Amino acid sequence: MDRRGVLALVFAGALAAVSCGGGGGSTPVSPSPSGSGGTGTTNIVTVTIKGVNGKLSFDPNPVTVNAGQLVMFKNNDVVTHHVILDDRTQQTADIPPGASSQPISIGAAKSYHCVMHPSMVGSFNGNETPEPPPCQGYCG
Repeated sequence: MDRRGVLALVFAGALAAVSCGGGGGSTPVSPSPSGSGGTGTTNIVTVTIKGVNGKLSFDPNPVTVNAGQLVMFKNNDVVTHHVILDDRTQQTADIPPGASSQPISIGAAKSYHCVMHPSMVGSFNGNETPEPPPCQGYCG
């Protein structure tokens, strides 16, 4: 293989490694700037995961996200979580304790929940947070 081919492969590999993210790693994401609650001109709104506690699992809840802002979930709990928008347009990877998700765009989504703990529910932009589903089996 010629030198240009080798360089192209190295570049493609580096690009693939950078574009694969996802909250399953050992290093929490700490983007800058970040904000809480969507006030000001920050690009990323941080939602803190506090624990498996229904509507009180996320802080703030509901969270205000302005047009053009992204949402990042910071796991302050002792177990792993995985957040999905209820319209299924976006989701995080697994978020281990102490880590943060990659920022996601919420689009028109109005509510979300934890895949691993469906009783953990939240919402955006003043929308009423839905009631958690009834417990069936393990609800932790």
